[in-house]
Amino acid sequence: MAESIVGDITPADGISKEEKHKQETEAMEHIRELAGETVGEELYSLWEEYETQSSPESRVVKDLDRFDMILQAYEYEKLEGRPGELQGFFDSTKGKFQSSRIQKWAEELYRLRTPPEEENKKPS
Repeated sequence: MAESIVGDITPADGISKEEKHKQETEAMEHIRELAGETVGEELYSLWEEYETQSSPESRVVKDLDRFDMILQAYEYEKLEGRPGELQGFFDSTKGKFQSSRIQKWAEELYRLRTPPEEENKKPS
């Protein structure tokens, strides 16, 4: 939700984690005020849960957010005919998936992204 105000801050933007968190916190405080006391507090609480990864649901949502980012990067690379150009997005998610199902999706996406000639070069 904070992205609706601050935009989608990505690794390519060069913004520190601290600054990103500060901007998103300010955005969520603004959203909380706009939404009113009851709804605003619930929205803010759910955002904090997501940020702290304090529930199984929030961890799955975080994994889905990460997967969506690399899927979009893959699609952009294909669309522009520039394979590998958005490697930073993939690097930023490597080893961070907590859900085994979403980890499998990511592994399949990595396989789709690896050109067949590179697959053949990998040691057995």
